[in-house]
Amino acid sequence: MATQTLQERTGKLTARGNPLTLVGPELKAGDAAPDVRLSAADLSVKTLDDLTDHGKRAAMLIVVPSLDTSVCSVESHTFNTRIGELGKNVQAYVVSMDLPFAQARWCGAEGDVSLEMLSDYRDHRFGYDYGMRIKETGLLARAIIIIGGDKRIKYVQLVPELTSEPNYDEAIKAAQASA
Repeated sequence: MATQTLQERTGKLTARGNPLTLVGPELKAGDAAPDVRLSAADLSVKTLDDLTDHGKRAAMLIVVPSLDTSVCSVESHTFNTRIGELGKNVQAYVVSMDLPFAQARWCGAEGDVSLEMLSDYRDHRFGYDYGMRIKETGLLARAIIIIGGDKRIKYVQLVPELTSEPNYDEAIKAAQASA
């Protein structure tokens, strides 16, 4: 098996003011979205075609470190309560390193959840391919990534302080514009 050297990026992310290292490329609006192989609640594999319904809708990826933390739980809850603002041509997904069983536990405790949960636990490719893998923790950074039906990235919001929430209004506005 060939060894691939991945780009390491510093100066983009902190946790309580302490610098962290992101592994992978810095994707931006206009870039082609890398394919994904994320695990759903039933352990099936979801690809970029699945997320965009074969180009018929945009996908909003709400990337969080772990639903077992307060900020991630609040963020996911907030997006879940605002999901109706996205419109029918945008599907929202929470992506984390949490096992699908932990994601299901969060959904069960939360109650009525319209967000779809996806996990990068199997091969961690999403984190590396999207430049969201944190070297020091093995978790994903907090970010919002919107992918259009054309499978191009329309919007990226990397939250610079891991313990902060994203700009919800800006992310929802970008999702609406991508539909």
